[in-house]
Amino acid sequence: MSVANGLAAAATAAHDDDWVLVHDAARPGLSQANLHALCDELADDPVGGILAVPLADTLKRADDAQRVARTESRDGLWQAQTPQMFRYGLLRRVLAGYPDGTDEASAVEAAGFKPRLVAGDSSNFKVTFPADLRLAELILQGRARVDE
Repeated sequence: MSVANGLAAAATAAHDDDWVLVHDAARPGLSQANLHALCDELADDPVGGILAVPLADTLKRADDAQRVARTESRDGLWQAQTPQMFRYGLLRRVLAGYPDGTDEASAVEAAGFKPRLVAGDSSNFKVTFPADLRLAELILQGRARVDE
């Protein structure tokens, strides 16, 4: 809902074919290199796309008793990240029509489009659990040392 509100607020300045990048503030590890790669790879794309990382871990589906019900194939599976980059007009329309998606790309998909996957990296992870804060801090400190 907050993205839809932001798009509505931008209506007087944005044009339908302008690019919009939606980034999750819980992902402090976005690198300039990944941001540039996303923008460069999608510059001429008709739909837009997202940063993502191919899954490396084995995935287990749990049953109601929290026991392994089965192992899921990770072939072709990617972990979605942000930013997600779409044309203003398209994104505004699909979010109005599909407000219950888990991210902007899922609304674009529900409308029948296929967002492009642009390879990101694992340092752009989502800070979700308390232990994630320490990892984010280490990544950001390491980047600060490189920039010095």
